[in-house]
Amino acid sequence: MSSDLLHVYDQWQRGLVEELPAAINLRHRIHAEPRIAGDEWDTARMVADALGAVESPSIGGAGRVVRIGPRHGPAIALRGELDALPMREETNVPWGSVNGAMHACGHDVHLAALVAVARAARSLPLPGGLLAVLQPSEETFPSGARAMLDAGAFDVNDVRAFLGVHLQPRLAEGVAAATPGPVNASSDEFTIVVDGRGGHAGYPHLTRDPVVALAAIVVAIQHIVARNVDPTRAAVLTVGTLAAGSAANVVPGRAEARGSLRALHPDDREFLHRRLVEVAEQVAAAHGCRAQVELTSGEPALVNDRGLAQACEPWLAKSGFVFGEAFRSCGADDFAHYGEAAPTLMVFVGTGDGTHGSPGLHHPRFLPSDLAVHHVAQAMIAAAVAAFEDLPVPPFGASAGVHARGLG
Repeated sequence: MSSDLLHVYDQWQRGLVEELPAAINLRHRIHAEPRIAGDEWDTARMVADALGAVESPSIGGAGRVVRIGPRHGPAIALRGELDALPMREETNVPWGSVNGAMHACGHDVHLAALVAVARAARSLPLPGGLLAVLQPSEETFPSGARAMLDAGAFDVNDVRAFLGVHLQPRLAEGVAAATPGPVNASSDEFTIVVDGRGGHAGYPHLTRDPVVALAAIVVAIQHIVARNVDPTRAAVLTVGTLAAGSAANVVPGRAEARGSLRALHPDDREFLHRRLVEVAEQVAAAHGCRAQVELTSGEPALVNDRGLAQACEPWLAKSGFVFGEAFRSCGADDFAHYGEAAPTLMVFVGTGDGTHGSPGLHHPRFLPSDLAVHHVAQAMIAAAVAAFEDLPVPPFGASAGVHARGLG
């Protein structure tokens, strides 16, 4: 740790403490008025206003980018997610949502922490620009991260790293994980349609039953992971819906299944796609039917840059976090798309009690305490300082500021 960067870190943490009361109030406002993907305009406006950049232009939907610090030169990007989930809240807190949507994945905490971190950075001699990224549509397809990249949201900034922090109830409160390598799986969806020949249930020999064929396919494709993927490399195949027929005494002509396919390691993803098609088609053929498989690519695997992860850990420790085992999950996050543009680092911050008894992400009673705003903000500063390590620190008193969209 250089003495100059250490000084920046210390001043940043002190400034953060002053920003926390307002940030917690903002968290409550965001939580009370959630907006689902595609309708985050009010949330984006509220957060941009708190950043002093209410006039910043929208990018890739409701997304915005606000630059703090030097107007030109290299920058790092810190992401906060704008969208909530379409589910009814069951927390009973005074500032709970009543509009049928809910921040059940911690996005309200992430946004409030991002605002506190960015506001505390305004008077600091940052080695580079700090981009506060307000990203839409993390929870659904099409991806808001992809939309912002495609819209050129970062083209005018020399982004050296994309950083994110996510609450994780599977980790105990006070624990942080900056695990190098894959930390979230790719997530793709598939539809399998089996065409057979329908008929009377009393004359099955005159039919080609697509329901029986599809049932065999559902069982067979489970073996793609169990017997084709290295057991030390996580992958998950889930069938979520089945549909066929309209009457108990009729063999239908078509049956359909939909599901998801996840792979923690990027090089397993293409193999799993290919094998899914092969197994479905061949099992259907064995039953005298025909299967068609449609694959929809979602998020790629999220891979933490090894150098960033290693550089971040000492700063997390200095912030008071403890470390458990390396944390990886077959959950998915479109933050992974940013890896196409620059190295990425996702830090997970614990909110749980160290057991599986805490309400998990996407649960109607998931409600981290307001202390989580401080913890997430501390982890964001640790990640940012780690990403700044290769850049020279200007003297204190150098000008800083807020710049909408990072334009010079």
